[in-house]
Amino acid sequence: MDCIFCKIVNNEIPSIKVYEDDRVFAFMDINPLNEGHLLVIPKAHAATIHEISEADFVAVTSATHKLATAVKKALNPKGINLMQLNGKAANQVVPHLHVHIVPRWSGDGLTICKWELTAGDMEKIKAVGRQIENALT
Repeated sequence: MDCIFCKIVNNEIPSIKVYEDDRVFAFMDINPLNEGHLLVIPKAHAATIHEISEADFVAVTSATHKLATAVKKALNPKGINLMQLNGKAANQVVPHLHVHIVPRWSGDGLTICKWELTAGDMEKIKAVGRQIENALT
């Protein structure tokens, strides 16, 4: 497999490891958006949320909570962005599921997500909601 994150997990590529357990590996991003930017990944390869097992996703989510708390304690940011991107259209660069933890400070210049609030068509919103709800069964 030619996955850079799998190579990091297997110690084939060096990283600045911050956390590891039996399912999860977390390391500092070498192209940080802000000081303290780190990545949380499952050890088992899964390209996106659609491929990851529920157990591995729960482990990644739990570790993300633990690490976001540690980032807050260590760096005292005024906020934290959590990002998990799936697919090229969502700007996913490395095809191995990962969660970005990005500490934020007022005036740091980052504009990770910027959208304007525009009221939607409530009937269309309800119809799409029902469509998604029906897909659960």
